[in-house]
Amino acid sequence: MNPNLKWKALFILGVILICLFGLVGLPSFPTSLDKVKDNFAHQIKLGLDLQGGTHLILQVQVQEAISQETDQTAGRLTSQLRAKNIRYEEIRRVDDTHIQVRGVAAENAAQFRDLVKDQVSRDWDWAPAAGEAGGYVLTVRPSAIVAIQQQTMQQSLETIERRINALGLTEPTIQFHGRDDREILVQLPGEGDPTRAKEVISQGGQLELKLVEDTTAYSSEIAALTAHNGILPVGTELVRGKNEANAAPGASGETWYILQRVPVVTGRDLRNAQENRDTRNPSQWQVNFSLSTEAAPRFGAFTEQNIGRQMAIVLDHRVTTAPRINGRIEDSGVIEGTFTQQEAHDLTLVLRAGALPASIKYLEERTVGPSLGADSIRHGMQASILSLIVVMIFMLIYYRLSGANAIVALVLNLVILLAALAYFGAVLTLPGIAGVILTIGMGVDSNVLVFERIREELRNGKAAVSAVEAGFSKAFLTIVDTHVTTVVSAVFLFFFGTGTIKGFAITLTIGLLANLFTAIYVSKTIFSYHLGKMDRQSELSI
Repeated sequence: MNPNLKWKALFILGVILICLFGLVGLPSFPTSLDKVKDNFAHQIKLGLDLQGGTHLILQVQVQEAISQETDQTAGRLTSQLRAKNIRYEEIRRVDDTHIQVRGVAAENAAQFRDLVKDQVSRDWDWAPAAGEAGGYVLTVRPSAIVAIQQQTMQQSLETIERRINALGLTEPTIQFHGRDDREILVQLPGEGDPTRAKEVISQGGQLELKLVEDTTAYSSEIAALTAHNGILPVGTELVRGKNEANAAPGASGETWYILQRVPVVTGRDLRNAQENRDTRNPSQWQVNFSLSTEAAPRFGAFTEQNIGRQMAIVLDHRVTTAPRINGRIEDSGVIEGTFTQQEAHDLTLVLRAGALPASIKYLEERTVGPSLGADSIRHGMQASILSLIVVMIFMLIYYRLSGANAIVALVLNLVILLAALAYFGAVLTLPGIAGVILTIGMGVDSNVLVFERIREELRNGKAAVSAVEAGFSKAFLTIVDTHVTTVVSAVFLFFFGTGTIKGFAITLTIGLLANLFTAIYVSKTIFSYHLGKMDRQSELSI
């Protein structure tokens, strides 16, 4: 055998072995067909439409993010007015987009207007309140509302994606859905019981550290309001929480706290979170967190100024614990509660992934049963096998012995395609099977181009060796041109298409690249080996 041809054959054999290893792993002895099938099924990951799973459509309540921005703006104004000794009666949020300022002293009016222009005029319009001396109304600008909505949706999508990925689910689909992009589509292949995933998604993860204004934890909302004559102190709110040791007599189950409305630290300020055993109670777990470099000085100043007072740790608008501040705390803290290891782990995942800027509502939930996936796989495989058999029969009849060369190239093309999906962890979907079938068609097209060129050269009187060499050389540029244009189209489908379209684009791209190798390199190597064994006077069976 020609040494050059020998190395080509060894290279092709190496590619085949690598592909087989990717598809079925190392063989074990004794082995069986069932074990090989199990290994193959484990290596090829199937999409939601094939193996079943969970389909969810979530709606993000973007209005909550606008309301939160209004609250934070009102809180910043309050702090700045106090710092500059500007006298006023009240600052309060009227609704999601309006803030009312009442009773600004006449001698401070100019100073107040300058402060508003410097601090909030970019996103807020302001005007004197009608018929009220020293009163002003601030309104969120429409452009700012649109920006908040877009930022909220993008942050929600990224946060949900990080949380789902942290669960270790295989190739989930998470993308915007609906005409107004206020909804998010979540598909979890293989997740037949979506309970835990829904819990992790639904947890707002909105960690807030707030100062407790009233040291008493009340047994009910009515009891808290009654203790303050029906009116809460300015800038405070009632938040539900768990029962604490200092709860009012007779309290059980849960309690209510009066907290400052504006938090000193939120989930956005977190740098890291990690679950650990509670040192005082090893059977329970706690979550340790650390703050960003920007938030640490602010938190340190806050804790130093409020030593001896309680600080509530609020998670998803619910107080988990309200410890007493015993000293300055710079950049770390602990969330304590009656957490199990799983609960602490899930909470850590949520905090690491970041806080959802707004709550979510489930609009649709469907579970795709495995029977539907099995039917899809069976019909897809039947279509692929049938198309491959028909192509094989056509190639053998029309191109005779050379058709067997094309069959080997087609089979190897499919093996490389499936092995690449296994190695890259790509997901095979029903549109992906369509891409496999299209790859078979493109592979046949490449072989037909080469074989017809060889026939043409033979009709012109060339010898078999020269005809094969010329046929491959002349067909090469045409094959590359058709494959490159199709790959470019598939790349656009991948970047701009939805999840199912991406599956089609992935399998098509891998199949086309594999076809360039099999239709040119492998097929020519087989021809070269066959021609080396032929008598010079023999005709090529094509």
